[in-house]
Amino acid sequence: MKNIKVFSGTSNIKLSKAICKKLKINLGSLKIKRFSDGEIFVEVDESVRGSNVYVIQSTSSPVNENLMELFIVIDALRRASANEITAVIPYFGYSRQDRKVADRSPITARLVSDLLIKSGIKKVITMDLHAGQIQGFFDIPVDHLYARPIAIDYFKKKFKNKNFVVGSPDAGGMERARVFAKQLNDSNLVMTDKRRPAPNSAEVTNVIGDVVNKNVILIDDIIDTGGTAVKSAAALIESGAKTVSMFCTHGVLSGDAVKNIENSYVDELIITDTINNQEKLKKSKKIKVLTVSNLIAEAMRRIVRNKSISQLFS
Repeated sequence: MKNIKVFSGTSNIKLSKAICKKLKINLGSLKIKRFSDGEIFVEVDESVRGSNVYVIQSTSSPVNENLMELFIVIDALRRASANEITAVIPYFGYSRQDRKVADRSPITARLVSDLLIKSGIKKVITMDLHAGQIQGFFDIPVDHLYARPIAIDYFKKKFKNKNFVVGSPDAGGMERARVFAKQLNDSNLVMTDKRRPAPNSAEVTNVIGDVVNKNVILIDDIIDTGGTAVKSAAALIESGAKTVSMFCTHGVLSGDAVKNIENSYVDELIITDTINNQEKLKKSKKIKVLTVSNLIAEAMRRIVRNKSISQLFS
């Protein structure tokens, strides 16, 4: 690991420091300033000439500002003669815009990937993309990590010797839930049927599968406003579920999401620290955060040593 340098944007410095601690290296020094008109200025505070560099930045809210900051950091490192730059993006913003939803709508996830390639990166490391096909938007190697092993370890301890099933809040997430269920003692699957009449609003109509007197673990990649989680939990409890826990890799938690979860039938919401929103979580007793720093650090270590990444998830 002596041949690499790791730098961080401002979106999730806490996670970046934790990753560097696991790798037993120092976080690289950057000066990141904002002028009075909002422009971002970056200066690399140490030599990176000939080094293989990793830049850690979640493109979470404010997504456009964090994305622009990532571009500028990459450009600064490239112009400082870094040998190879890898973008480590724990949460990939715009991943929900992965296809055309109307005749004259954009595919913004593809646009972001094109801009990242143009900025000068050679590799991407990201986690739990909303749509796996986004990997195909890049013409460079993409290492797609999954937070699943961390959640499985947690729930194996929590529901040891208890009756539980794994569920998805909608049909689109069933494949994700199926893989999770297979690795979590090959448990049964359930699903809530969701209708979304408008963006950021959801209406759950019924439950598919047997949940009577069972502890349900709902699996999703992103929790935003919490509307789906709240309505799914209510439908499951009304159908006879004993408790409803939920795991989402990325806790966007916009608007009144924390308040919605606190006032819902969700017994516990587990998220990871791909997004730094610790201030919001001080108001919640139901939300628990698991760190992905070990997983990302191990993936980076394996990449440097040219070892398999898939073995982490098999």
